[in-house]
Amino acid sequence: MAKLGKRTRAAREAFEGKRDLSVEDAVALVKGNAKAKFDETIEIAVNLGVDPRHADQMVRGVVGLPNGTGKTVRVAVFARGAKAEEAEAAGADIVGAEDLMEIVQGGKIDFDRCIATPDMMPVVGRLGKVLGPRNLMPNPKIGTVTMDVAQAVKDAKGGQVQFKAEKAGVVHAGVGKASFDQEKLVENVRAFINAVQKAKPAGAKGSYMKRISLTSTMGPGVTIAVADGATE
Repeated sequence: MAKLGKRTRAAREAFEGKRDLSVEDAVALVKGNAKAKFDETIEIAVNLGVDPRHADQMVRGVVGLPNGTGKTVRVAVFARGAKAEEAEAAGADIVGAEDLMEIVQGGKIDFDRCIATPDMMPVVGRLGKVLGPRNLMPNPKIGTVTMDVAQAVKDAKGGQVQFKAEKAGVVHAGVGKASFDQEKLVENVRAFINAVQKAKPAGAKGSYMKRISLTSTMGPGVTIAVADGATE
């Protein structure tokens, strides 16, 4: 068995026996043990009592984190004419139409969020097999198919986070950086949990939120008491 380093051993000892903490205590523990040489991302995962294979149990949504994510988000916009100009003026990193479709089809996906005007969806629709698995497909339900491309670009770059339940019924996201003040991380964590709570589908039966975990990029994880996290 490989020998654990001092930092890893210290982190495990700090987390040992601790579970189902309050949001505040969980954030303090994870932030305090994020000691990598880079600014680690604080990540949340929520295990849900749903089966996303059934349409009436799919959980997806979007939330604007009050203090942003600390991450630089690259935004691509499918638009033409005046709307393309609006997207560029708002700070979109990549703007195009059929030319952008060809780039994506060629395997180059140099963006984290994809936005499209409604008239561009016949073009974007051809990219479903490429963008869908990466959770990048524009969707009107989460505001990424819209005529107000300028606002969508600003929201994406301002800390808006999308979430979607994976096959196992888990939603996860980065909710800030270890360098954030503790209060700001707590606000972001609560905002994300509440958004997932509000996205509860009609087909969900029994316990909806089963487990909430918080971790940093390189650190151990800890569970948050569901009753404390879901304040709604």
